[in-house]
Amino acid sequence: MLEGRVRRLALSATALLPVFLAAGPAAADTLQEALTAAYRNNPTLAAARAGQRATDETVAIQKAQGRPSVDASGQYLEFVKQASDNFINPDRLATANLNLAVPIYSGGAVRNGIRGAGARVSAGRADLRATESSIFSQTVAAYMDVLRTQALVGLQANQVDVLSVNLQATSDRFEIGDLTRTDVAQSQARLAQAQSDLRTAQANLINARETYTQLTGLAPDDLQPPPPLPGFPASVEDAEDIALAQNPDLIAAKERARASGFDVEVAGSGRLPRVSVFSGGTYNNYLGSLGTGGPNAAQQTTTSVQVGVQLNMPLFQGGLPAAQRRQAQAREAAALEQVVAAERAVIAQVRAAWSSWQAATAVIQSAQAAVDAATLSLEGVRAENSIGNRTILDTLNAEQELLNARVLLVTARRNAYVAGFSLLAAMGRAEARDLGLMPEGLLYDPVANYERIEGKWFDWDDDPDPVVTTTSTANVPPATAEVPQAAVSRLGETGSEPR
Repeated sequence: MLEGRVRRLALSATALLPVFLAAGPAAADTLQEALTAAYRNNPTLAAARAGQRATDETVAIQKAQGRPSVDASGQYLEFVKQASDNFINPDRLATANLNLAVPIYSGGAVRNGIRGAGARVSAGRADLRATESSIFSQTVAAYMDVLRTQALVGLQANQVDVLSVNLQATSDRFEIGDLTRTDVAQSQARLAQAQSDLRTAQANLINARETYTQLTGLAPDDLQPPPPLPGFPASVEDAEDIALAQNPDLIAAKERARASGFDVEVAGSGRLPRVSVFSGGTYNNYLGSLGTGGPNAAQQTTTSVQVGVQLNMPLFQGGLPAAQRRQAQAREAAALEQVVAAERAVIAQVRAAWSSWQAATAVIQSAQAAVDAATLSLEGVRAENSIGNRTILDTLNAEQELLNARVLLVTARRNAYVAGFSLLAAMGRAEARDLGLMPEGLLYDPVANYERIEGKWFDWDDDPDPVVTTTSTANVPPATAEVPQAAVSRLGETGSEPR
């Protein structure tokens, strides 16, 4: 009877294999929900969006260099001691000045500065895409890690149950003289090892759940199997072509190189003339303190207005403009090389992700075959052990081989999905818009902020004070190693295949 119970426990572990699966769709987490939570509530992504809004302002800052400027000044003086006792000396004076300056020509510094800032805005948008893609890749990995470690906890817990019953059966047979003390010791050793592995798996599950919470701001509940990966390429060559056109890191590197070219022109403008027109007005009021009354009384107020054109022509600056231009050229050269480096990195990332996905897919097939074979092998070894043709050690080894095959299968399914998503990320197709996380109107659009501030001229046109938009996880309960019952209910698809 004990042998039959051991057999039932061992075979029931098959149901633990895809803890990626869940039976009840109600009140269950999905990968889409996890990615949506990360999109809305991840502080790293929120900070990147704020950083991009700061980058948008560089265009307005550059435009301001070419716009008119107006300034006013005022002054009040009390003449405590005059240079002479002439009756026209005033006792006090109030002065007001108003000046207007309009730059006409700056050697191309303003024009190229605006173009360079615009290129950096484009690079920043690509960087924001890359940050979003990176957060999503981490979230997918964390999601799949929770599923994998849940499966491993279930497998290890089942193994402890199997080995506990096996130890009891071995002890009973030892008591009647059918087995030796060595057989009992072997069973005890395997049970102790399984208990240790269970504790390790539980710790790993808690760690995986905390990582998930860190990224999404939510605690995982009953994670559902992930959906098929969208837009998967037919070949590695197709993936490379798409990545070279859409990878955000490569796009950002190209835009920065373009901005560096404009910086060279800005640096060279330092040795060219600058032309501006100006106008100024001055108002003086002696406040009744100038001279005395009578027919020859001095005028107490005066006004003046000036209009002119100013030309600044640098003749010699100690080699500063040439040094600045050479420096900008060297930085442009570095930026151009970084484009090549980014391209190489993209190609390597695509090929590595494709290879990892192919390898994990092949491992899934092999591991499934190993699970099937190990299951049959364990049944045979148990049957042969019951008639004395196999030792307890043979049974323990067969149980361990089956466990190893199941662990390999669970891990391969996780690796295949994560590698596939990493490939989409390298191709520039792992963002909220590509994944259909939310309606178009709810997606964060960095262009909207750029258009909002692009034409602003007013010096006091501030934004509201910044506030935190993401939430703390301090109030999220600590993760536990408990595995939801629905997660071990049945076999099914893991969603690791692309579509």
